[in-house]
Amino acid sequence: MPPGMPRGHLSWGTTVGGTMTTPAPDSPVTPEIPEIPPTLGSVVEEGRGSLPFALIHGEGLVACAAWALGDAGVTAVDFGTPWAAIVESGEPFVLHDALCPMTPASFVADCVNAAVDRDAVVVGVRPVTDTVKRVEDGTVGATVDRESLVAVASPVVLPPGVVAALDGLPSLDFAELVTALRARFPVELVEAPATARRVGSADDVRLLEALTTP
Repeated sequence: MPPGMPRGHLSWGTTVGGTMTTPAPDSPVTPEIPEIPPTLGSVVEEGRGSLPFALIHGEGLVACAAWALGDAGVTAVDFGTPWAAIVESGEPFVLHDALCPMTPASFVADCVNAAVDRDAVVVGVRPVTDTVKRVEDGTVGATVDRESLVAVASPVVLPPGVVAALDGLPSLDFAELVTALRARFPVELVEAPATARRVGSADDVRLLEALTTP
């Protein structure tokens, strides 16, 4: 998957358009986890191969992602739960990518509160750091300004109004999901901390483990 695409397109490790909210710089002190309203959520592992079951700090990526949801105060639901039941709850719904296993619970909670307060879908993203080139008709062209690019990370938080307006999830691929949501609802991009980066390989897991080792 290429590291970047033009504004307005979404793909793993690629770019999105729109205004991005930037949080305070990462702090070595674990931030407090804010309270959130009653919220449902699920960890997404489907379509991600076996990597969600790789180990980081001795635990599976999917388990670490599930703990983050729980610590944030999100009630986990199985993907077998009928969408009508999720709508009936009247609660926000959080989708958390198993390949963003070290996303802080405090960031998940912040995204939930932002989605509810602003009645908008909130998506965690990371800045693009790779050099990105335009390719036209098979020819590599100019370098794209990275300031205009972000990479989809996690979570994706749906406020209750959006949950109620949907008949189900358009996709479990976050890039496709956010693209579909942006066509119908306001979507806000929030910069995730470095520890929330998405992994795409065993090497990425080892790098994230080193980054998050105390």
